[in-house]
Amino acid sequence: MAPIPPLFTVPIDSNGNFVCTQPSQKVYLLTFQSPPDNRLTPAFCAAFVLALDIIEHRYPKGVVITTSGIAKFYSNGLNYESAVKTKGFFGEILFPMPTIALINGHAFAGGLMTAMMHDYRIFNPHRGFLCLNELDFGAPMGPPMSSIFRQKVPSPATYRNMILESKRYNALEALKEGIVDGLGEAEEALAFVREMKLVKKAESTVYGVLKTEMWRETVGYLETSDVADRKHARDQVENKKGPQEAEKRIKEWEKGARNGQAKL
Repeated sequence: MAPIPPLFTVPIDSNGNFVCTQPSQKVYLLTFQSPPDNRLTPAFCAAFVLALDIIEHRYPKGVVITTSGIAKFYSNGLNYESAVKTKGFFGEILFPMPTIALINGHAFAGGLMTAMMHDYRIFNPHRGFLCLNELDFGAPMGPPMSSIFRQKVPSPATYRNMILESKRYNALEALKEGIVDGLGEAEEALAFVREMKLVKKAESTVYGVLKTEMWRETVGYLETSDVADRKHARDQVENKKGPQEAEKRIKEWEKGARNGQAKL
């Protein structure tokens, strides 16, 4: 089969690009590659936003599928702060057309969040894990990141395991827990588009409006990310005061115990 010529290409500074092709009528396959592992750098985020803008404003309404040109990784995350502060990034959550993340390999931390911002997720059954590994490297989760998993992961137990255990999900586990909607590669993603009649659904003038209400909590955090970050910082300060106050209470109790005034 002959290669599909690109509709357009958006560079990621000097480190990769986004290439948009049209494998089927009104289906836009947006393939990104930024070696070594598609990290969410400011340049990557800005290129992503521009690519989505071009599709929205220069092409007929249809379905957007995003995937990686790097076999091992969809995205390894990192630089979450850059992603949140790039205006329009995570715009997939309100994109006025159906969106599918075709997860071809590992999606960790912010990379998994990026996939969750899509309407649907199709995961390669042969390669990769999905994981929120902030616990492992000691990074707190900001309000928008926590919110999207709280809203989209069906089970509170799964949400707990993702956050507090850094559980790695293979394809079958991710499907069972409702983190992804199907398994497969490009062919299966296109079949999913047909089965769900997503190109037809894209014609609706309220597709993006409906998403705004569905994901109001996450959208609110994204729109006020600076305010949320400041509150999060204040909460961190308050949390640090907790051990000091606890130590004070314990010392008072110990003092009373020595004086015979405290009981276990």
